[in-house]
Amino acid sequence: MQLLLCADLDRTVLPNGSQPESDGARGRFAALAARPEVTLVYVTGRDRRLVSKAIANYCLPRPDFVISDVGTMIYEVNDDNWRLWREWQQEIAPDWAGLGQGDIRKLLLDVADLQLQEPAKQNLYKSSFYVPLYADTDILAHAIRQRLEAGGARANLVWSIDEPRGVGLLDVLPASAGKKHAVLFLMQRNGHALDDTVFAGDSGNDLPVLVSEIPAVLVANASPEVRDEALARAAACGHADALYIARGNFMNMNGNYTAGVLEGVVHYQPEIRNWFTENANEFPSKTVS
Repeated sequence: MQLLLCADLDRTVLPNGSQPESDGARGRFAALAARPEVTLVYVTGRDRRLVSKAIANYCLPRPDFVISDVGTMIYEVNDDNWRLWREWQQEIAPDWAGLGQGDIRKLLLDVADLQLQEPAKQNLYKSSFYVPLYADTDILAHAIRQRLEAGGARANLVWSIDEPRGVGLLDVLPASAGKKHAVLFLMQRNGHALDDTVFAGDSGNDLPVLVSEIPAVLVANASPEVRDEALARAAACGHADALYIARGNFMNMNGNYTAGVLEGVVHYQPEIRNWFTENANEFPSKTVS
């Protein structure tokens, strides 16, 4: 039995939201990740530097792979060695027809309500903007696509909200990039089937995976708006059975953050429940100190 566990970081694995974290949840998550049957993937909007910072600050288990920058980068991680998957870059590059992040930015300079994010939040295949919460995203998306198509670029627009800062976020990516496509690419390259894969997330930029055919769990601390949209879109796509909403009924934990991740994993693979009664110390640890 194998498990490919793909999890968002902020407010999914990281307990950095307003809701409480269950005692022992992160320890149990680390014990699960240490199992030889488990391949752990962090799937995040953070860049490599911020992923490494989160792993150290929260004493997270070391992942086997990191899908970063909202699905535009894939790294294979061995100890301190992060190997960038150039084949993924080659996969998504044609969508931008030779244009770089700077070219995309220039095409969108005159679009109202877009404010460019800091340079550290940009990369060759990700152009990121702040968007006011009051903005009409349908109208904005139409204007953006018009300009990008005129420049020959095919794009994936990923909308989300920075709840602590109270601002909308937009990541403009190549059309074939994003968390969902990156997870599917990794699955295909490493021979993982849907039945042995679980994705966990909490926010708007996780929705493409949450409502897809990939078995997914929405942690209990997700906002009601994200929960309602995920349920509606999963049903509309015919994937309602592939979305589990954590309720907080596993091992007396509340379903927030890693407690919800574990609850979802056991929902899809009930036999894994037995692993939590075994001695986790007998398995080699991948925890970063």
